[in-house]
Amino acid sequence: MSASPDARARERVLVIAHGHPDFALGGGELAAWREYEALRGHPRVEAAWLLARADLGRGPSGHITLRRDGEYLWEQGLRDWHLLRGANPVSTGTRFVEFVQSLAPTVVHLHHVLHLGLEILRELRRALPAARIVMTLHEFLAICQHDGQMIRRGSLALCESSSPQDCHRCFPHHAPEDFWLRKRFLQGHLEAVDAFVAPSDFLRRRYVAWGLPAERIEVIENGQPPQATLPPRVLADDGVRNRFGFFGQVNPYKGLDLLLEALHHLAPATRARIALEVNCVNLELQAAPLRERIEALAEPLVEEGVVTWRGAYRPNELARRMAAVDWVLVPSIWWENSPLVIQEAFRFGRPVICSDIGGMAEKVRDGVDGLHVPVRDVQAWADTLRRAAAEPGLWDRLAQGVRAPVGIDESVERHLRLFAALEPGAQRSAAGGPRVVRLFEGGR
Repeated sequence: MSASPDARARERVLVIAHGHPDFALGGGELAAWREYEALRGHPRVEAAWLLARADLGRGPSGHITLRRDGEYLWEQGLRDWHLLRGANPVSTGTRFVEFVQSLAPTVVHLHHVLHLGLEILRELRRALPAARIVMTLHEFLAICQHDGQMIRRGSLALCESSSPQDCHRCFPHHAPEDFWLRKRFLQGHLEAVDAFVAPSDFLRRRYVAWGLPAERIEVIENGQPPQATLPPRVLADDGVRNRFGFFGQVNPYKGLDLLLEALHHLAPATRARIALEVNCVNLELQAAPLRERIEALAEPLVEEGVVTWRGAYRPNELARRMAAVDWVLVPSIWWENSPLVIQEAFRFGRPVICSDIGGMAEKVRDGVDGLHVPVRDVQAWADTLRRAAAEPGLWDRLAQGVRAPVGIDESVERHLRLFAALEPGAQRSAAGGPRVVRLFEGGR
């Protein structure tokens, strides 16, 4: 450990993200941008910058351009999803290196290597030998090649851990030995990182089991902007808390199709007393089978007046949309880490009904500030929706149990304490690291 925060010069922090919220509104992108915004002007921060990957329609050109003061876009991507190698290694070794050296940050905080390339870790260590490198783990991408979800391809069954044999079953074009090498390759690059941040203890435990040193992973929640709790929705004459909201992205793992199917499991008279508002993005980007399934399930429910399709929204529209619902639903079928929608719901004072696994079960206390539902159990979701819309006093009791999520100022303070506790510069060789890292460099 190093000197106390007060004894050290002010930090110069470069935040790197796999997307910019001007172009992508995922939870990781917003977490990175909010951290950068809070660091700017902080009394213990001399300077802060954001470098975010962006697809501007001309492919991974490698160009780094100014978006606005302090914010830069990098046109990069991946060419090798198995080993997470960047699509433009020439840019990584030239433009990227020159860019970070020109800023001379004392700390580099990465929020992902997705779309950026794992090799940026090695280049950062070589280009900035005195800097401290911190990385937030937003999901299980290093552990699981299946989009970092830790669920099996095809069946979407949950995986408790990874192994070369099990990963080969999901990706039969890669031999089990390929996955053994992949793990060592990724762990070799991750040696360049001085400390990791996990937004949930569940995710931390998964990465410790995978092989990251427990003492190098700090649990720090992604901070939320300040927001006064919304008043309860004004009830109609029936006095029923029967309005549910789905917020966020649509993909095969978020469970929107499961939620719509659950509504179909209810008797028509019961379903008529329930209202679901769908606030979602990226449905049009999904593969045809999922898109067509959601549309087929939603159409009759929309005609019945049970479902209202609100579509995409910007962060500044969220309060108005949250004000219109009583409950927030998180039916994800994968483990999740620290879903942004749960923090947002609690920020606005809304109880959450979620799947009973992973970071969801950690963040939502069953019977205290929300309800747990057995994951992927359509009938259980139908029964829980019926109960939530009908049980007297349930909403009031759970709403009283809602705690405000960690604020962005508290989160940034914890990050700054972590940065200050790290020794300047990694105590590792800048020339190579573990041998397995070099095994693959010829394939660049």
